[in-house]
Parts: sequence; C-alpha cells; structure tokens
Amino acid sequence: MSLFLGIYSFVFGLLIGSFLNVLILRLPLKKDIVKTRSACPQCGTQLAWYHNIPVFSFIFLRGKCAFCKTPISWRYPLIELLTGLISFWLCPNEIDSLALTQYFFYFTVACIFIVHFMIDLDHQLLLDSINIYLLLIVLSHVIFFSSFNHWIIGGVIGFCVPLLVTWLFYKIRGQVGLGGGDIKLFGILGLYLGPVGIVFNIFLSSLVGAVIGSVLIGFKKISKDKPMAFGPAIILVAAFQIYFPELAKIVQSWFF
Repeated sequence: MSLFLGIYSFVFGLLIGSFLNVLILRLPLKKDIVKTRSACPQCGTQLAWYHNIPVFSFIFLRGKCAFCKTPISWRYPLIELLTGLISFWLCPNEIDSLALTQYFFYFTVACIFIVHFMIDLDHQLLLDSINIYLLLIVLSHVIFFSSFNHWIIGGVIGFCVPLLVTWLFYKIRGQVGLGGGDIKLFGILGLYLGPVGIVFNIFLSSLVGAVIGSVLIGFKKISKDKPMAFGPAIILVAAFQIYFPELAKIVQSWFF
C-alpha cells in the first residue's frame, strides 16, 4: 500500500465516521440527516464547519462545546477514529476494479454494523431503514460472488429459525423473545454467511449475549426483568465471521 493511498483511506474513514455519528444520533429520533446542520445538543447553537473536523475538533476544543462548554462525549472521536482505522485496514494494496469493489463492500458493511450496534445499544432498536440498506449491499455482493444455494438457503434459515424460536417462545411464555429487527438482521446475514455460517452465528451470538447479560446482571448493571439489546452480540459475531473468516472457521469447527 502506498503512503498516499493509506493516508487517503484513513482520512476518508474519519469523514465517514463523522457522518456515522450523525446517523446514530438522528435516525432513532427521526430527524433530518441531510439539510439540518450540526448543533450542540445542550445549548442548541449551530456549529461552524471547523467545529466538525473529525477527531481534531474534539482535541482543539478540549472535549467541550465551543459555546456552552458542555462536555462532548468521547464516543464521537472514538467512532471517527475507529472508522478511519477500519478504512485504512481494508484499503487495497493496488487500485483495480475488483479490489475497490471489495473495499467498498466490506467498508460499507462495517459502517452499517457500527450504526446498528450503537443505536441498538442506546435505544434497543435495529431500524428497518438500516436493515434495508444492508440487504441491498449484501444482495449486490452475493449475487455475483456466491452460489445461489449458498445465499438463498442461508437467508431462509437466518430468517425462519429465529422467527420460529420467537413464535414458540411467545406461545410458551407469552413474551416476545426477539425483536423484528433482530430477525431481519439474521435473515440478511444468512445471505452472506450461508446455511452453516448463519446457524453458527445464531448459536454463538446467543452464547455471547447470554454471557454478557449474566455479567451485567451479576454486576447489577441491568435487571433480570429488563430486556437487553441483542443486536450488538449478533453484530460482533458477524463481524468476526466476515472479517476473520479463517479464524471463524476454526472456532466453528469446535462446535460443528
């Protein structure tokens, strides 16, 4: 990778990360993400362009609003930095059509995962608008790079198995086990991961979610009766499978 290409991909990722912060903040509240300019959530003062430079503005402002001095969450620069590093990591060594196609696919999926993860963590919502966008991106990839049986059977299993489990749980307990967003996300991931991959994801994400939930309950961070966001567990396991496929196959072989 050339130095210029690496720097360019990192800066590009920082800028996209800044936009992801906007999506995370505004989409659950159904606010405009295009026309409305950024403003301090505390005092409402509209921010100048130089207040929105990824990471650097946070440093120069010393983590506080330029007007009311309210502390700015560390989440904003961390998401920008994370997105920049992911872009740098995924940046191809050579510029050709296939390499760029792969880069934009995997980088876009990573961005969607970040937005989904943070919104579900904050609001316990996996928004349909984000799931639809993920569906379009995944479909455009698997149609060209995966066999028909792989993605169609994986998608059916990913959607139908969680839906069946949720239906049975509701019939037995009278409670909804999984939200619709979780079921749709499983279905979309099944298109990419295929039959075995999505079964492994359902199993491992359930295990990860159970462990995290037990730890949080043990430390009294959440109540037993309080529902916990399951999307982050699904996304963490899916990211592991997508971005570290060889290692994921080794772990998968321990169980299947």
